[in-house]
Amino acid sequence: QVQLVESGGGSVQAGDSLRLSCAASRRTFSSNAMGWFRQAPGKERVFVAAIFWTSNYTYYAHSVEGRFTVSGDKAVPTVHLQMNSLKVEDTAAYFCASRGGSGHIMSPSSYNYWGKGTVVTVSS
Repeated sequence: QVQLVESGGGSVQAGDSLRLSCAASRRTFSSNAMGWFRQAPGKERVFVAAIFWTSNYTYYAHSVEGRFTVSGDKAVPTVHLQMNSLKVEDTAAYFCASRGGSGHIMSPSSYNYWGKGTVVTVSS
């Protein structure tokens, strides 16, 4: 079993930045990509960003492209989400997840390990 632990959430003003981190409890586990998802109160969990370990290719939701940057190091393993120019609509619980299979990178069902989340609140 692999545990993922997110950190770095908090309350900020619109326009500010935050950096989320996600650490895995084991150095070696079957994972080909790491993703970040978010879930606002009363809404479903949606894809934010992902990074493929082998190629370092990154993938972003349109709503965050150009503002958020995902990075990671499988050797540790950790993954980060740098969030700049935050907007009120970015307010949500943010979850990191590990993808071990071949499902669509944006689909939550493609990920088999999940963290418990860290809350980001952006006020105007």
